[in-house]
This record gives sequence, C-alpha cells and structure tokens, in this order.
Amino acid sequence: MGELGRTLHAWRDRVTPAQAGLPVGGRRRAPGLRREELAQLAGLSVDYVVRLEQGRAESPSVQVLSALARALRLSDAERNHLFVLAGEVEPSPGRVSAYIPPGVQRIVDQLEGAPLCVCDAAWTMITWNSLFAAMTGDPSRWHGRQRNIIYRHFTAPGDRIVQTPDQQREFRNAMVTDLRASLVRYPHDPELRALIEELRGYAEFARLWEQPVTGFHRSERKTIRHPEVGEFSIDCDVLAVPGNDLRIVVYTAAPGSDAAEKLRLLSVIGLQALT
Repeated sequence: MGELGRTLHAWRDRVTPAQAGLPVGGRRRAPGLRREELAQLAGLSVDYVVRLEQGRAESPSVQVLSALARALRLSDAERNHLFVLAGEVEPSPGRVSAYIPPGVQRIVDQLEGAPLCVCDAAWTMITWNSLFAAMTGDPSRWHGRQRNIIYRHFTAPGDRIVQTPDQQREFRNAMVTDLRASLVRYPHDPELRALIEELRGYAEFARLWEQPVTGFHRSERKTIRHPEVGEFSIDCDVLAVPGNDLRIVVYTAAPGSDAAEKLRLLSVIGLQALT
C-alpha cells in the first residue's frame, strides 16, 4: 500500500457513518466508513476504491479526487495534500472547482427534508440529496455533461420541471449570464470553454450567447410533473456560496400544502415506483 492508499484508508477510518448521513446498522469492525460506503458517497465503484487503497489504480482524475475529498469531509489543506499524493497539480484558482467545503456539506446534510442539489460555477451538479433525486430524476445515472443543468436544458429538454414561456426565457437568460461571468473568472478553464463551444452548436443558445442578454436568479414557483405522485407546485431558490462559486438549488413547500404532502410521499418511496 502506497502513501496515497494509507492516507485514504486513515481518512476513511475517521469519518463515521453518522457524519456522512448514513445509517449505522449492524456490527462494525472499525468505527469509520466501509469501502462500500465511501464508494457510494463518492460515486465510484467499490473495486476502484479497493484498488486506490492498495496502490493498484493509476493516476485518479481531478473529478475522482474531488469526489473523494467531498465524501471524506477533507479540509482545504487535506484536499490539497490529496492532490499532491495523487500526483495531480493542486486545484488552480483559474479553473472551475467541484470542491464543497465541509461547512457547506453540513448545510446540505441538515436540509434533508428539502430537495436540493449543489452546482459548480458552470452549473454542473456536484452533489444532491435523495429527495432531489426522487423528485427530479436520479442524476447518478448521468455522466459527464449530462450532469450540467444548462447543457441538459438546451440539448435534452423535457424533464420533470415544467416551465411557462416566461420562466423559460428568464431561466435561459440567467444561465447564459452565469456562463459569461464564469468565463470571465475562469478564462483558461478548458472544460468550461469546451462546454460553451459545444452549446454554441445549438441555435437557441448560440442566439442568446451572441446577444447582450442579462438575467438573474430569483425565488419562483416551479411546477413538477412527477410520474408517480403527479403534478405539484413548489418554491425554488438559488443560494450562492460566497468565495466558493457554488450554487445550492433548494426546493421548499409550505407546511400543510399539497406539495408538502407530495414531498413526504416521495421521501417514503424514494426512487422506487409506487406499486
């Protein structure tokens, strides 16, 4: 086992299931996370986690390292150390980061009753809770740019969120405005540039990109058309994380409302269809 594997194992041992929002369940040989649990939290295969800890995996990618740092609740200094051990350059301020600070992760963990996701500066989903997956569709089935909200909106319309023409126009203007701002902050990020270049191949995005449109996110009501619990309206807010360029998209329902009852039902059935 190399230094990277030993360090990952030590960090895994110190994170309890409760801290990670997982059920404790059954007897454990060690107080920390099992490899299966770390794999689940990081979105990796168990075999890959085993190979990482045993020093048999070659050069984990920046995305994998960021996912491990998030799942292991690493501090900034520990995260940088992880990148060094893996032979990767430390995350540059000139690139869009997928890092979620421990404080932000705790906020996410404590809002389990509200569907939410966390996105980076390019609007790629980094993490989400189970209620968000149950309400909008499970993002773990998507890979690469399919997890980017802007990319999905322009290239694969027709998800469970129903927009009026006015909402669609305001949403598109706000997203294009965000991408412009991100390009200014991260002009040398190759992934961001590649995303924009690919989106410019779609007529509607290209039209908006070439025009001086501006838009901003506001609190609004959104209609969800769910295949199991039916249609309902819910409040949506976009919360910015200062200094981290993260966006937390949170959906909430008024107590006692039809939407609150639908969310309660979704929390029970999860990703399983009603039978």
